[in-house]
Amino acid sequence: MTRRGRISLIATAVPVVIIALLVIFWNWDWFIPIVDSRASASLGHKVTIKHLHVSLGRVTTVRADDVVVANPAHFPKAAPLASIHRLTVSLNIIDYIFHGRTVIPAIDLDGPVIDAVATPQKQTNYAFKPTRPAAKPAPPPQIGALTIEDGKVHFVDPALKADVHLAVHTEAATGIVAAQHQPSQIAATAKGTYNHQPITGTLTAGALLNLRNTTAPYPVDLALANGATHVTLVGTVQNPLHFAGANLRLTLAGASMADLYALTGIPIPATPQYRISGNLAYAKGDIDFTDFHGVVGDSDLEGNIRENPGAVLSDGKAKPVVHMDLTSHHVDLNDLGGFIATKPGGTHEPGISPAQRAAVAKSEATHANLLPDKPFNLPKLNAANIYLHYKADSIVGKSMPFDTLTANLTIVNGAINLHPVSFGIGTGRVSGDIALTPQPDKLIHAVATIDADNVNISKLMNATHVFKGGGLLQGKASLNATGNSIASWAGNGTGGLALYMTGGNLSDILVSLSGLEFGNALVAALGLPRQTDVHCFVGDFALNQGLFSTRTLLLDTGSSLVRGGGTVNLKTEAINYRIDSKPKHFSIGSLPAPINIGGTMKKPSIGPAKGPLIERGAAVVALGIVAAPLALIPTIQFGAKDPHVCQALVSEAETQSRDGRPGQAPLGTTPKAARALKVPGAKPAAKPHAPTLTTRQLNQQQLQRSH
Repeated sequence: MTRRGRISLIATAVPVVIIALLVIFWNWDWFIPIVDSRASASLGHKVTIKHLHVSLGRVTTVRADDVVVANPAHFPKAAPLASIHRLTVSLNIIDYIFHGRTVIPAIDLDGPVIDAVATPQKQTNYAFKPTRPAAKPAPPPQIGALTIEDGKVHFVDPALKADVHLAVHTEAATGIVAAQHQPSQIAATAKGTYNHQPITGTLTAGALLNLRNTTAPYPVDLALANGATHVTLVGTVQNPLHFAGANLRLTLAGASMADLYALTGIPIPATPQYRISGNLAYAKGDIDFTDFHGVVGDSDLEGNIRENPGAVLSDGKAKPVVHMDLTSHHVDLNDLGGFIATKPGGTHEPGISPAQRAAVAKSEATHANLLPDKPFNLPKLNAANIYLHYKADSIVGKSMPFDTLTANLTIVNGAINLHPVSFGIGTGRVSGDIALTPQPDKLIHAVATIDADNVNISKLMNATHVFKGGGLLQGKASLNATGNSIASWAGNGTGGLALYMTGGNLSDILVSLSGLEFGNALVAALGLPRQTDVHCFVGDFALNQGLFSTRTLLLDTGSSLVRGGGTVNLKTEAINYRIDSKPKHFSIGSLPAPINIGGTMKKPSIGPAKGPLIERGAAVVALGIVAAPLALIPTIQFGAKDPHVCQALVSEAETQSRDGRPGQAPLGTTPKAARALKVPGAKPAAKPHAPTLTTRQLNQQQLQRSH
């Protein structure tokens, strides 16, 4: 062979041999460093692949084995962020070469595992660094199908008190997904703990790749249970990534709406068992829960809620802002106990177990005080700014005289304002403004003014289930206190209470019992229609550092003249009170001893003053030994001349109010009220002396006249 021939043979044979050697010994793993580098730069996390396999063709299949996505540098040692046993991707090479399109007919994830972890220092291993966008971004890839086999997700976040495991896979479409003509769906189950409560859940939704598809609604069917709270969400979303065009039905049910704080970030007081259902939508940053209806304990609830979870306030800080417009057609005030820091519901609440009923009854029986002493939670109050309008068309409840309720409530930066809150009572109303402002050391400064206008006495008396009566009551109250519960506000507060009424009537049993007129009381107790007219009622009370004292208490009726005096220590709830009653008519069977009221607000003790009663009782016994009929003599009262001091008392209080003497004037007494307090036969108040007399002096003068 010539030299030229040998060179030509070698030139031909070498490439053939090289190609043959490449075919025999080729290993796609040689390209792993390049793939690892490009993937790591794209994700901002170190990516490693153990093996790489490629099947060339019009549609080229690339398979990567044992893919691992590491945690960020300096992250505490833990399982890697993600690992995939086998990742298979199909690529349409022809489309890319001739049309410049990235077409991926299929992606298959076999055994993916994700460990998403947050530390107590609020570091996370799942935060990805944003990549700098290209000057001319390429169109997104077209992906045909995504399948997941035996996927697992583990989520841990100490701040949320969460440790949740999810199992994820894809399957043939069923239910609402099949109804959307989608071939496959993603299914997931959850189990673990959230907010220190067990959590379980199931999710069925459209294919993950359809999340970017805005031409067809994306179906969702979610059921979640977190402790006693159950959530279902069923429907479709037109643009899932932006949660726009939602047509979803949300149902919430549980033991207490306070448990929703962990899920929604909205602080809600404790309630009885509840179940509400409504429409959920999202638009322009707002989450809308509209046209919802449901029940809370024995009450119904409906309305609309709008939340902007990331609203930027005037100070530049972001905080959820919530607007609520709620209505109840039928409400039991027992269900609203959580709003005043008492236990809502009670042993009557439906659906609770015998053990729960026993626990509620035991709590009510063993709690020493009547006033609620549960502290308000200030951090929760500051979690969101809330604007609430609430209306109750009908109110029921044991010993509840209220008929309707209207409230406008705002919580802004932890400060609560009720402006106003109004209760309807018959044709009258009790309304007021209440402001609760956070102070250091978890305390709250409370300022309240309450007005009673034409309150029907019959509603108040019927609430006692014992007494009856009629007439219209007027009044005003105020409170200024600092504390962290209703009990602490009452125990250190200052303010006052003034009530007055002219005309009307009271059940005679109420007045008769105050004078121990056993004969008359017995007649009334038998249910006979005996009532006594009210000529005048004036009550003026002062609150000074928790001591509730009487400045004036006068009840002038057609049968008796009743005066009261004493104190109630709202800090200790101890009662030290005395009621004196003088009959205004000839009465037999009366032992008119004063009534002493002692004990505590929760367990008062009521009984006659021992001294006067013993004296009259001894006379009854002595005369009874001589002759039984004479025993009635000490019980006969010929009546006290009615001095009609009501107008004088109001005039005095009015003068003191103009003079600005603190702690003396009955709150809210006006010249119009003074004129309204005139009664038939009353003499005008002496001028100029009567208005300048103190209440104590005036009472002493009238007591002397009555004797």
